[in-house]
Amino acid sequence: MKRASIKDIARIAGVSVATVSYVLNKKEGSRISEATKVKILEVAETINYTPNKIAKSLKMSKSKLIGLILADISNDFYSSIARNIEDEAMKFGYTLLIGSSDENPEKFRKLTELFSEQQVDGMILAPVVDSDEAVLKLLKEEYPIVTIDRYLKNVNIPGIMINNSEISESICEFLVEKNFEEIIYIGYDTKLPHLLDRQEGFDKRISTADIQYKKVLIGINNITEEIYKGLDESLDLSKKTALYFSSNKLGIAGLSYLNQKNIKVPQDVSVIAFDQTEAYSLFPTEISFVQQPLIEMAREAVKVLDAQIDNYTVDGRKITFPAKLINKKSVK
Repeated sequence: MKRASIKDIARIAGVSVATVSYVLNKKEGSRISEATKVKILEVAETINYTPNKIAKSLKMSKSKLIGLILADISNDFYSSIARNIEDEAMKFGYTLLIGSSDENPEKFRKLTELFSEQQVDGMILAPVVDSDEAVLKLLKEEYPIVTIDRYLKNVNIPGIMINNSEISESICEFLVEKNFEEIIYIGYDTKLPHLLDRQEGFDKRISTADIQYKKVLIGINNITEEIYKGLDESLDLSKKTALYFSSNKLGIAGLSYLNQKNIKVPQDVSVIAFDQTEAYSLFPTEISFVQQPLIEMAREAVKVLDAQIDNYTVDGRKITFPAKLINKKSVK
């Protein structure tokens, strides 16, 4: 007969593997309710759970595994983040497990549960829209977690990010000083706070400028189609115009549009985009972009997580790094 496992207990009790592990190993300091503890112990007794003594004797107090959940591993920005975090994690003796949520809250939740079952020591997360519940569950179980690039407004956890609002405001200032007749902001129609911060920074500066401006807000599912439609409707080549793409995916789609329409940069229109990507090099003009300090962000994320793993505390401190504009030849 197959030996009953803590996964069986978790499934029957309707809790996570991590919660079962806390209760069965009698770890101190967890905030698991007495009712949940009793339920887990009753299930364990009912299915005649017996710990695997050999496996337990081999298991160290730490697994030396950390989980990284990204929003989209196919995005150059996140693949670069992953590589830098992996390099930094190795310096601390950790092996990195990587998952991509593809901006899907259900997939995000399942990845947190999978990593929990793998008994990772902690997780670095790029949360998606409507992932608050999954993150709060990890907090309730006192799982060491740190967010990177993104944050959740209503969840108090440590995070590593850039000064999105300030850098966006300074980009708008840079464009205003170039005396464009019109500036078009291309962003996402989203609830993600860090992207709303970018829009807020643009709005703050453009509202005080005597310049015409437009905003094109794109959904995440049909980026290319919506970019083409939005620029068809908003771009007026009779004016001296600048396009500000608030992400690299939007920038790539926008450059594709300009290339297909034979619109020259910067002769016909100027361009600035967020984040560096190799795709920009395929375009004949060097693209001005916002550079995020990925190495520093990765180093700090692993450092903060390691400190939590060693001594868990509920700390909502956000560490903000400055991004900078790398001005190339795409702005005239």
